[in-house]
Amino acid sequence: QVQVVESGGGLVQAGGSLRLSCKVSGSIFRINVMGWYRQAPGKQRELVATITSGSLTNYTDSVVGRFTISRDNAKNTVYLQMNSLKSEDTAVYYCNARNTISQTYWGQGTLVTVSS
Repeated sequence: QVQVVESGGGLVQAGGSLRLSCKVSGSIFRINVMGWYRQAPGKQRELVATITSGSLTNYTDSVVGRFTISRDNAKNTVYLQMNSLKSEDTAVYYCNARNTISQTYWGQGTLVTVSS
């Protein structure tokens, strides 16, 4: 089993920054892709960014140039640095871990609120 725990959400003014953290534990030896997703009120959950075990990254268009995903393998932690935040970034952010046999694990989510 894999445990996924996010932290770092909060309230920030538009234009500000936040860094989210996601720590995974348990049977993580097969985890090869980590990602951040978000779900705004009344909307479907959407992909924000992913990072592979080889540190290849992918971002949704709306966050390119503002958000950066990274990982610290020694700490089993993935980060999402969010800069130049906008009100439309307000959402619950979820961390996702996927292993080599496509099993996925989700965290409980952390709320990011951007005030305009």
